[in-house]
Order: sequence, then C-alpha cells, then structure tokens
Amino acid sequence: MTGFDYDLIVRGGTLARPATAGGPGLGDVAVLGGRIAALGGGASLPGSARQELDATGLHVLPGGVDPHVHFDEPGRTEWEGVASGTRALAAGGFTTYIDMPLNNIPLLLDGDSFDAKHAATEASALCDFAFWGGLVPGNLDRLAELHARGVAGFKAFMCYSGIEEFPGVDDLALWEGMQRIAELGSILLVHAENADIVAGLGQRARAAGKKGVMDAVAARPAIAELEAIHRLLFFAEETGCATHVVHVSTARGVQLVAEARARGVDVTCETCPHFLLYTAEDVAAVGVSLKSAPPPRTAADRDELWARLADGTLPMVTSDHSPGPPELKVGDDFFALWGGISGCQHTLQLLLAAGLERRGLPLDTIVAVTSTNAARRFGLAGKGELAVGADADLTLIDLSEEWTLREEELLYRHRCSAYIGLPIRGRVRRTLLRGVTSFADGTFAERPLGRLITPTERSPL
Repeated sequence: MTGFDYDLIVRGGTLARPATAGGPGLGDVAVLGGRIAALGGGASLPGSARQELDATGLHVLPGGVDPHVHFDEPGRTEWEGVASGTRALAAGGFTTYIDMPLNNIPLLLDGDSFDAKHAATEASALCDFAFWGGLVPGNLDRLAELHARGVAGFKAFMCYSGIEEFPGVDDLALWEGMQRIAELGSILLVHAENADIVAGLGQRARAAGKKGVMDAVAARPAIAELEAIHRLLFFAEETGCATHVVHVSTARGVQLVAEARARGVDVTCETCPHFLLYTAEDVAAVGVSLKSAPPPRTAADRDELWARLADGTLPMVTSDHSPGPPELKVGDDFFALWGGISGCQHTLQLLLAAGLERRGLPLDTIVAVTSTNAARRFGLAGKGELAVGADADLTLIDLSEEWTLREEELLYRHRCSAYIGLPIRGRVRRTLLRGVTSFADGTFAERPLGRLITPTERSPL
C-alpha cells in the first residue's frame, strides 16, 4: 500500500456514535485492512487513502445486525435465497445477519447440515453471516458438534414451528437442552408460546367452522406467550442457560424478562417492527402478509413496547424475515395459510420513520436496537459500532428523505410485505462491509462478500 496511509476515508459525514462515545457529530472514518483505523471529529482526518468517499449531508451508522432471518437456503430457495435476502439487507443498511435453522433443507440440526448451509451461503452472501443451530427432541447429542463448528447458539420452539421436521420441545427436551447448552457456554433462543393453548384453541375454532383472520388471531392469545415466557425463565434460572426470547409481542412479556434480569438471570428479548406498527385489528385489513405467530396485540402493548425501547428495557428490534411463496398464502382457511413477515430490507427505515420524530426515539437508540446490542449479546466481535478496531461495516444514509414504501422497491424473491404503504425514512446511499461497498445507489457488489462469523465472548447490555 505504498504511498497511502489508508485503504479508504469516508469524509464529512455525521457519525452516529452513542453518548458514551461523545454522541453524534461531523467526522471522518479511515479504513485499513477491513477495519476502522481512525475516527476524526471536527477538522478533517489527516492522511491519504486509495479511495475517498464524500459523506457530506449523510449520517454514518454502523452496519445493521439482524439476528433473526429465515433465508431458507439450501433446499427452499423458491421461498427466499441468500442472494436475494442479502441484497435486501444490504440495500437496507445491514451488513451482518444470523440465519435460523428451519425452513431450509436439510434443517440445521447437526454438523453435516451446518456444512451444507455454510457452503450454500458463502457462495452468494453480500453480508457477513452466522447460523443458529436447532434444538429439537432427539438431537441433544448433536449440539456439541454444532457448537464446535461455530453456531451462534441454538433455537427451539415451545409450540408447533410450522415445519413438521422441526418439532417443538416438550418440557423434558427443553430442560435437558438448556442444561447442555449451559455446559457448552452457548445461548438458547426460544419461540415462547404455550403449545397446548394455541393448538387447542386452533382445533376448537376450526372444528366450529371458524377459519377467518380474527379467528386465527384469537387462537394465539397473550396468555399463551406470557405463560411460556414465565416457564422458560424458570428453566433459565434453574439451569443457568443464557436465554433470549424472540419476537415478544406483549409489554408484560418484556416486563417478565426485565424482572428476571434484575434477579440475575442471563436473559434478553427482542421485538419486531410489526408489533411496533400494527395491532391485532389491523391483521384483518392487511391480510395474510401480516400473519405472524404470535400476532400483533393491543394499542397499549404497541405503545408500551416503544416506551421499553426508549428506556433500554427492550434491547433489540429484529425483522423475523420469514417469507413464503404466494401459493402458500392463498385460501379460505386462514389457519392453514403460511404466516411470517417479509421485512428485513426496511427494519431500520421503518424505525426511523415511526420512532425518530413521531415518538422521539433518539438516533443512538435506534442504532443500538438494530445493530450494537445484537452484536454484543450474541458475541459478534467487531460488529455493530463505530470504533477504532471494529470492522468497517458502515451505512451512509440520508435521514432527510421520507417516503411511502412501494412494492416495486422490494428486493425479496417474492414482493410481499405487510409494510407496503407505510412511511419509511432514510435513503441508504451506500453500505460497506469491512470497507468494501456491497450496495451503492441501487447497484450491488458483483461478487459475494460475506464471511462466516463465529461468536466470541458475549458482552453485557
């Protein structure tokens, strides 16, 4: 690199740094060897670079980290593939994701399936990636081989997963799995809904000929989530297993997690944009693109979730991007239609539109819940922060632009999303992964850039 101090300098942007690091302010970012080598505020950062980018008028954010996506490859690329999914992430300012162990074929339940998924993902990913392994009844003796290969942790369902080959855990499988995961020093993610309640209510409704939208919503009441979270927290406290509750829809669920943390239980939780933007009544109007398990809740829950983001009790917003082809979303029986929200492309922009001005959520909080906190909780070293030594994962975004999301903007394999027609804010001008442009003003890198990220020691939030 004769004659140059750096590979790249991003000049003149507003660096979105937290208050603990001095807060946002104009500055430069210098990149060397894929990492942030220097940060300069005020006066221009000295030194020369092979490439310089002018970020005047733009904010510079750490690349987004989405720890909850379903990209369905290998085996179900007709639902969503790594190429289309990571293009959507990159266009939305995201640079790292963790893929779930189900929907793909084979399911990620052992070492061989890890190897297959790793090869398929590395061949086309525009983002860095990690994987969750699955915990299901009968694969307790395979957890160690998954852990040795570098899974970020494990995922289990306390109810029917929607995939026959990925059964939910009963209490024995959950308890034994949590003991083993604790021994490995890993973490368990859990879909927490009471299996008996949601299955029983669903069967009762369908037997009575009640198969409509609101019948399906009513069959997954808040009590199903709350009971499961309560039971899970007891198991976490007894086993010492680090635990994370995915897609919490209720304010009371967040409170239960916060109370457990106060007792010293190693547990966190996340919510999703659809719980922050919609209520149960909206499902009937929006239709199957808003079908999720659990469903959106009350206006009071929605507003309280925003409040918990603001006070730090709720540390993450993830997309839970779980697409399906259109033919699985057509029919008269709403129970039988494939659910799941397609949304990973616009998580950041939805929060900027709904939170930054309308609800007064500070920018550094939005950055934390869409990037920094997930990286720290799940041990993704070098991700999620603007700091010297961190990976040069950068999002250059124009926060002055706000518009209504249109179908033609979607980059998923299937242009379906519950968020079409909602306001989004922040035009992503460029996304850089370890200093290399993955997306810039509508164009993408011509070759795969993503690498497997294996977890290091998790940091406290």
